[in-house]
Amino acid sequence: MGKKEKWCWSSALIGAASAIAASTLISAKPKDPSFHLISISFKSFKPNLPIPDAEVILNIHVTNPNIAPIKYSDSTMSIFYQDSLIGKAHLEAGSQPAHSCKLIRLPARLNVLQFAQHAATFVSDVAKREMLLDATVDIGGTAKVLRWDQNFKIHVDSHITVDPMCLDVLDQENTSKLQLFTGSTCPIGDGKCMH
Repeated sequence: MGKKEKWCWSSALIGAASAIAASTLISAKPKDPSFHLISISFKSFKPNLPIPDAEVILNIHVTNPNIAPIKYSDSTMSIFYQDSLIGKAHLEAGSQPAHSCKLIRLPARLNVLQFAQHAATFVSDVAKREMLLDATVDIGGTAKVLRWDQNFKIHVDSHITVDPMCLDVLDQENTSKLQLFTGSTCPIGDGKCMH
């Protein structure tokens, strides 16, 4: 006769808890957040000598598709025209809840003389009312997964076609790459980690 096995509630509970934990970790696999430039608003023109500049506001829609809220540190977006740095936009430190989206407004300052260095291309872009801008930014921070803080860095590249006459966004292509860091490794070049 076979030996009768006892039902063990503690083993069943441990098995169920392990299955739930495994399911949570699988669903917690980080997904790249998305960044979408909604509009550019002209704020002011300053004829500062020797470098005149223009101030604009970038309205960016950010989506966090992850099950964890995120905190991020200050960062700077670099904006290029014809491979020349024409300006920068400052992103202040902040946070975003899990499964959420929000609109952020980034003030940017553009160096008008950089457009003059590419005068022939700029005049052509104005005539056809299409100008290609490139932007890049590295955002570092932490995401809280279960009880642990996970350091991360996101690198975003954007190729944006705008109408140079009214600054309407005509088309864009955004790519992002997420890197996760273990332990106390800091994802941000200046050594500032958020905990």
